[in-house]
Amino acid sequence: MTNATDDSGWLDVESLDLEGQGVAHRGSDAGDAAGKVVFIEGALPGERVRVAVDRRKNQWERGQVVAIARESSQRVRPACPHFGLQRGACGGCKMQHLQPMAQVAVKQRALEDQLWHLAKVRPDEVLRPIEGPAWAYRQRARLSVRHVAAKGEVLVGFHERHSRYVADMTSCAVLPPAVSALLPALRRLVGALAARDRVPQIELAMGDEVIALVLRHLEPLADADLARLRAFGDAHGVQWWLQPKGPESVQPLDPDAAARAPLAYALPEFGVTMPFRPTDFTQVNPQINRVLVARALRRLDVQRGARVIDWFCGLGNFTLPLARAVGEGGRVLGIEGSAALVERARANAALNGLAQRASFDARDLFALSADDLRALGAADRWLVDPPREGAFALAKAAAELVQAGADWTPPRRIVYVSCNPATLARDAGLLVHQAGYRCSAAGVVNMFPHTAHVEGLAVFDRDTTA
Repeated sequence: MTNATDDSGWLDVESLDLEGQGVAHRGSDAGDAAGKVVFIEGALPGERVRVAVDRRKNQWERGQVVAIARESSQRVRPACPHFGLQRGACGGCKMQHLQPMAQVAVKQRALEDQLWHLAKVRPDEVLRPIEGPAWAYRQRARLSVRHVAAKGEVLVGFHERHSRYVADMTSCAVLPPAVSALLPALRRLVGALAARDRVPQIELAMGDEVIALVLRHLEPLADADLARLRAFGDAHGVQWWLQPKGPESVQPLDPDAAARAPLAYALPEFGVTMPFRPTDFTQVNPQINRVLVARALRRLDVQRGARVIDWFCGLGNFTLPLARAVGEGGRVLGIEGSAALVERARANAALNGLAQRASFDARDLFALSADDLRALGAADRWLVDPPREGAFALAKAAAELVQAGADWTPPRRIVYVSCNPATLARDAGLLVHQAGYRCSAAGVVNMFPHTAHVEGLAVFDRDTTA
């Protein structure tokens, strides 16, 4: 990274964007309109760099750093040999060149910037970031598979940077060591299958005691291929599941073994065990999830005997700890969009002895109306944990009821767990400017170290006199 190949001169990097790219501006002395934005892969804030531009538009450019005149003190050597800017580099991580604590600071700034610039909302308190191990944390992953006939080999891993091709990986620093060590063996296994050209992906799902691998196959597997999978599972201590069609088609290769050792994770602080299927949504980072659940419940400050609604409840990751917190006489309503998922959440509640405190309902959470909220009745607290699309319909319906002066009591506190700071900011704008809440606290959750993915937690309070 010493020879500049672009004649555009040196640029001073000001910040990182939500994709982990350095952001700089060209001045008029470079021959361009002043203020033209340049997005630079591999550049860090505070650095002076030269860029090989690969895309130009009227208002912006994009390229890669090719020379650094002033290096950031936060730049580090990537731990993974497959990380980089070169052709063929793995695209699973974007920020391994930045010191992990600095990554968290960048994400915190991104969260605050989104809240302010998109919603004109500033939290009263900036929460301490939720962070944990920076390596070997990822217990969920979707690994692509490709048989490269010309080379006579199979690739198993994440996609290359800016490419649909599969990176040539033999290890992965963000996967648990036992799984990283399996990558070469998985390549050999798939290469030995008769169906190797009809296997597009292997999905990893780890519980506290079980490593499950889901093989997506586009045609029925021959008996010899099934035997190879069983032998691999026995030799490496993994549980195979087969997926011939969509996620609902997933079934264990050995149902008896799956029944003896089910996939599950525990939330020990709340005495809760959560069984799940390998294609269910569960958090990628179990250590962070435990801290996140505990932090969210502390911030929610649920009183015993209270009624709480858990929106986008999934399998009950927050619902069941909340049911512990409300105690006898308290009630938690978990609401999710899938009737099948709601049935699974009910089963988890029963398994943990919480069926009397936790109930569940299925409804379209992206089409909620003010009438729906009124019909559900009052709750003292809400926990909101939506997908990337956010909870716009929910926030909008609450704002409509408040502004109309309807006979409906809004929750006094909302804890919103977000995996997209842009949709969090949009919804925060409705809650603060139209529904009478203030953002009393917000902070970042570093669920995905070394990626540009930003998760956050925000607390909204409403005065009882409002």
